Amino acid sequence: VQLEESGGGAVQAGDSLRLTCVVTGTTADRHAMGWFRQAPGSEREWIAAINWGHGGTYYSNSVQGRFIISRDSTKNTVDLQMNSLKPEDTADYFCVHASYYKGAYRLPEHWDYWGQGTQVTVSP
Repeated sequence: VQLEESGGGAVQAGDSLRLTCVVTGTTADRHAMGWFRQAPGSEREWIAAINWGHGGTYYSNSVQGRFIISRDSTKNTVDLQMNSLKPEDTADYFCVHASYYKGAYRLPEHWDYWGQGTQVTVSP
């Protein structure tokens, strides 16, 4: 399984961006997809997940109400619509894949595959 993110860029506070993750390769097991981010000098932070089967979505408090995660099973993609961006959203954003549920989406070890990341910069 390979994950490739796109859609990052430099924007101003209040703007929107849409990130897309394309999943290639096959796996018989896909429990969920999600997104992490990592700001300079900080640890990776889980921000969103979507259950691939029933489509349930989950968010961290830091992005709840501003970001929307969605999936397209036919295209094998997962998107992250980011609205009302803030300077503190500046980070590298990573797409992740979990073959099975392991108890806690927020933990990096929950996720089996990671993309290379796409950079998002939000200026004041």
